[in-house]
Amino acid sequence: MAVDELDTRILTLLIEHPRTSLRECARLLGIARGTLQARIDRLERDGVITGTGPRLSPAALGHPVLAFVHVEVTQGRLDEVGDALAEVPEIIEAFSITGGGDLLTRVAARDNGHLEDVVQRLISIPGVVRTRTEMALRERVAYRLLPLVESVGRTAGAVADPVAVAPAPEKAGAATAGGV
Repeated sequence: MAVDELDTRILTLLIEHPRTSLRECARLLGIARGTLQARIDRLERDGVITGTGPRLSPAALGHPVLAFVHVEVTQGRLDEVGDALAEVPEIIEAFSITGGGDLLTRVAARDNGHLEDVVQRLISIPGVVRTRTEMALRERVAYRLLPLVESVGRTAGAVADPVAVAPAPEKAGAATAGGV
């Protein structure tokens, strides 16, 4: 799916001002509300926009310890182990990977002891051969997509200038465009 200059401007606005109403977004972009809604619907349908909920902080939820746990799996049991990982609430992401291991999980824990308990739970899953844990010390680059959106816009022949979109005032109770 090609993302054009208008899509890039829409995505930039949604990232920078996720609580702005669709009406206000359309006004700031200089397009009709129906056009904006149709573009957002297409971006969602094509999988470019994958969610609109808030981003939460595991640390603020009482889980400040972040670790990456590599999981080695018995051949032929990857799907089964992946399903079992989905049942562990402290696993906030899991990916099939190449290299040293079969799965990479991102784990949030209350403290080091709790992390050890989570790792022990992972080891007890049928099909898990071994794990290797790496603890995060400090976040150096927070999760972000705006630089990527701007890069895609430039390669599409667009200049995604965030300054071109004026900051929108937040309106209480307004329908929101959603976080991206």
